[in-house]
Amino acid sequence: MHVEPRRRGKWRPFPRHLMRIERVDCDVLLAPHCDIDSCDTSQDNAVVRVWGEDGHVGIGEVESNPWVIRSLIDSPSSNAYSRSLGELLVGEDAADPRRVWDNLYRRSILVGRRGAGICAIGALDMAVWDLCGKASAAPVWKLLDGGAAQDSVVPYASLLPAGRNLAEYRADLLAKVEWALRSGFRAAKLEILIRGPFAQYGMHESNDAIVEIVGTARAIVGPAFDLMVDVGYCWEDWREAAAVLERCERYEPYFIETPLQPDDLGAYARLAGMTEIPVAAGELLQTRFEFEDLMDRGHVDIVQPDIGRVGGITEAFRVSRLAEERGKRVVPHCWRSAIGIAASAQIAAVSANCPYIEYLPAGVAESALRRELVANEPALERGVMAIPEAPGLGVTLNARAFERFKAAALRTETASNLAPG
Repeated sequence: MHVEPRRRGKWRPFPRHLMRIERVDCDVLLAPHCDIDSCDTSQDNAVVRVWGEDGHVGIGEVESNPWVIRSLIDSPSSNAYSRSLGELLVGEDAADPRRVWDNLYRRSILVGRRGAGICAIGALDMAVWDLCGKASAAPVWKLLDGGAAQDSVVPYASLLPAGRNLAEYRADLLAKVEWALRSGFRAAKLEILIRGPFAQYGMHESNDAIVEIVGTARAIVGPAFDLMVDVGYCWEDWREAAAVLERCERYEPYFIETPLQPDDLGAYARLAGMTEIPVAAGELLQTRFEFEDLMDRGHVDIVQPDIGRVGGITEAFRVSRLAEERGKRVVPHCWRSAIGIAASAQIAAVSANCPYIEYLPAGVAESALRRELVANEPALERGVMAIPEAPGLGVTLNARAFERFKAAALRTETASNLAPG
């Protein structure tokens, strides 16, 4: 079922000439009729565009509050320690993305060492790699050390239902599971967000409901289909988590995602030693340093760097190598648009320890922003994505959709500013 690695080819050099960055734009995008009580984070986005002096434009995105990201990139600078990321990036050489990343990280240390600061750097880094690939007439993965490690990329269908109560939620999720099976996916993730701090519409359902949904989904897909489970940090106690997972073990989940709060590494280590289900985490973490702690102290089996949040392609690649050294699997998190999907595919192409990437299918996505932002989404055939061959990330923006979502964000921002304080 999993992609078999192959011998890595010779990596392709960066463009030899200097390619100065001349301009940086960051735009906030919002899907019309955004539902602020939904767990669907694909309803908004911060898209960056980085212009090179040769006329090429790189694009990137990040999953975080888009207005915060824009502020970090566009804000005025006030002293040597408080420079905006956009100002720091202009004039840099896009032909050396790793050096650009290191400079942004060092120069933004006062305001950006972790959290949204790294998310913003990740969006810019994604765009710089895209720009570098376009200038080199090569996909990004060919610019990463080692060349291709896999013959193809396997996405799993990430399925978030739209229901407002347990009955609606369960029915919609199981319908999407059936859709994923019919559509040729080899794996799918159940987003069972029905209890805990991030429960959909404030639901607080029982652990019995979680177990029942997992069992019913397994009955639908059969034994040969990999089934992931995301519970969205719903348990505070590793003992409670272990007890529930023991009941789920007979359904053989491929992994359990984010069962506990991300900073409780001791609890993760205890849980990993108590369950037969592989434990996955890392979607919210920044930089390779936090992932080292997650692997070495938290003992998780699978790490899930989000390409934008972790610090971009540069840092995701470093995380992948650290995981490989430790015998861990990498399954990148991705929940925004096909920009992030394309970036995840670049990392998967050079990572023999990456059996899957997360993929929110446009066919069942509730958000118009997810469905329409990109004009040329990577194609799937029988649940498999070919290794990217187009220059850069290989995707382009749908210009009309971009302007429409930008206008929706502006209307929301204007209405918020006019609201009584």
